[in-house]
Amino acid sequence: MSVAPNPAIAARCVEVYNRLVPRWPDQRPLVHHRNCFELLIAVILSAQTTDEQVNAVTPVLFARYPDAWSLAGADIEDVASIIHPVGFFNAKARHIVRTAQELVTRFGGKVPDTMEDLLSLPGVGRKTANLVHSACHDAPGIIVDTHVLRVLYRLGITPRRDPGIAEETVRIHLDPALHTAFSYAVNRHGKFVCMARKPCCTQEHCECPLLDLCPRRDVARRHPETPG
Repeated sequence: MSVAPNPAIAARCVEVYNRLVPRWPDQRPLVHHRNCFELLIAVILSAQTTDEQVNAVTPVLFARYPDAWSLAGADIEDVASIIHPVGFFNAKARHIVRTAQELVTRFGGKVPDTMEDLLSLPGVGRKTANLVHSACHDAPGIIVDTHVLRVLYRLGITPRRDPGIAEETVRIHLDPALHTAFSYAVNRHGKFVCMARKPCCTQEHCECPLLDLCPRRDVARRHPETPG
């Protein structure tokens, strides 16, 4: 599905940016890391799990495997035992060891600086690539995780729950200089206000800053107690 420019969507994106970024100005990933290698591995591990679960296992993982060279030579079963709490640990163990091997053989142990190269790594999709590219190389990043996708759909900014369409919609309707801050602010809004279950607007005394903008797409059906 191609995304056509829409002035109303562009205006809504700008208004969301203007309201959310002052509330959530921190443009840093919530997974703990000390360098780009650790960030890349942590974000791969974060797929379909919480940042908190990732942060609970990475201190042990990085103490044992502090760089691409050590992780490239790791025993996959040992890695899987360390990251067991994050879920899908066998597949993720294979991905991060293979990614480390690719970093060593193709990039001298460093995290690559282009989206194309990042996307060529095992276990790296567009969300991970955009996050790492923006955080490590100061590039604009549209980071569509589950929270961002949910909020953009409820706001009527993206027509369906498709990460690729959501990313393209933001790209053509918002200035690139605003992409990263927009992504992090919308992420925090989804994580702490517009939650998957019982979003703020379904509860009393809601202080959602987007309430007057939001058509609350799918919220009333999922949450019958929502008025209007």
